[in-house]
Amino acid sequence: MSLSGTAIALENLTRAFGARRVLDGIGLTVRRGEFLALLGASGSGKTTLLRILAGLDRPDAGTVLVPRARTVVFQEPRLIPSQRVLGNVTIGLPRGATTRETARAALAEVGLADHARAWPATLSGGEAQRVALARALVREPELLLLDEPFAALDALTRLRMQDLVADLCARHHPAVLLVTHDVDEAIRLADRVAVLRDGRLVTDETVTVARPRDPGDPDFTALRRRLLADLGVTGVPQ
Repeated sequence: MSLSGTAIALENLTRAFGARRVLDGIGLTVRRGEFLALLGASGSGKTTLLRILAGLDRPDAGTVLVPRARTVVFQEPRLIPSQRVLGNVTIGLPRGATTRETARAALAEVGLADHARAWPATLSGGEAQRVALARALVREPELLLLDEPFAALDALTRLRMQDLVADLCARHHPAVLLVTHDVDEAIRLADRVAVLRDGRLVTDETVTVARPRDPGDPDFTALRRRLLADLGVTGVPQ
C-alpha cells in the first residue's frame, strides 16, 4: 500500500486485549481532505483505532499507513495549567517570533485572539477546546484525529464547536477522523460515516444530505434511522 492521494490506509488491522478482538481485520481508506465520522457503542474499539492511527498504540497485525503530520484533539483539552494559552498552543514547537505569530493567527481563527495571555484555569470548557483546536491546527496536520472532542460540552456550545470545526476543516483541508457517539453530529459534519460493531466496520456510507444539513430534512432522518439500526438501536422515534 502507498499513501498516494490518501491520508489513511488500513489493511487487515487487528488488535486484541486478552482473548477479545477489539479490532478484527479492519480495512479502511480515507482520502486527503476527506472527513470521516466513526460511530460505535462504548467499548466498540473506536478510541483504540484512533490511538493506533495517532501512534499511541500498536496493532497486533495488519498494515497502517498514515502521514507523519497528524494531530489529536481529545475529549479533555489537556492544557498545561502552568502555561498560558499561547504557551499551550506552541508547546513542542521551535521557539521564536515566527512560531508565536503563527500561534496567534491560529488563536484568532478559533475566536480567541485576545486570550493569548490567559491561564487555562480562567477558560470555559468551550474556550479550552478552542485552544486545543488551535494547538492542533498550528502544526498544519495532514490528518486531524478528533476523539469525542465535544462530548463534555453543553448542547449549545457543542453546536457552535461543530460549526467551528466544519469551518476550520474547509479552510485547512486536513483529512479528519472524528470518533463520536452522536449520530446527528456525524451526519452534520462528515463526508462519510462508518459504524464499528463487534470489531468490524459494518457500515461505510457517503453522506449525500445537502448542506447546510438540517436534522428535519427527510434525507437526514432516513440516514439517521439506518445508522441507528446499524448500531443496534431500534424503536427510537424519528
